[in-house]
Amino acid sequence: MSMIRLLLAEDQSMVREALAALLGLEPDIEVVAQVARGDEVLAAAREHSIDVALLDIEMPGMTGIEATARLREALPDVKVVVVTTFGRPGYLRRAMESGADAFLVKDAPASQLAEVVRKVLAGERVIDPGLAAAALADGANPLTDREREVLRTAADGSTNAEIAASLHLSQGTVRNYLSMAIQKLAARNRAEAVRMAREKGWL
Repeated sequence: MSMIRLLLAEDQSMVREALAALLGLEPDIEVVAQVARGDEVLAAAREHSIDVALLDIEMPGMTGIEATARLREALPDVKVVVVTTFGRPGYLRRAMESGADAFLVKDAPASQLAEVVRKVLAGERVIDPGLAAAALADGANPLTDREREVLRTAADGSTNAEIAASLHLSQGTVRNYLSMAIQKLAARNRAEAVRMAREKGWL
């Protein structure tokens, strides 16, 4: 039996160690690398010659979705399973657009996770059915990349001037992007727009 070489990327060490222990019980899966940051995924994947990467979405350094896109570009043969605590339809859509082979919420049992790892290696795509239905019902993300970037930067309460300086834009351009995002989301203000976009998984 050939062993499946797996990379685990999860910033919460207790969750990561529990997942590694559970997956390590499977006779055909070996967890060969563990990282706590999204920006460490690609180097670890290269170093350990992995078959499958199991990525959390919300990690420091880089999100699991961004790490998926990097892996897809640099190591196209590596399969990617994205797992998240937050079953947000927008996350599912973005993960699939980035090239993920599977998308699951974390409350799935470990045996199911191991089965998904085997399925993606066999060329299947696996998507949590409840999330797939919600993503279809929700429709596409209406925000452009620039609007999302401006909203993300505004999320910590930054002023227009601070956002402009951070993104190398004029304050007028920042104002325009914010007002477009607020309008598209039918929000009352930027704070509500940030909250709504986050809930949908669009940021």
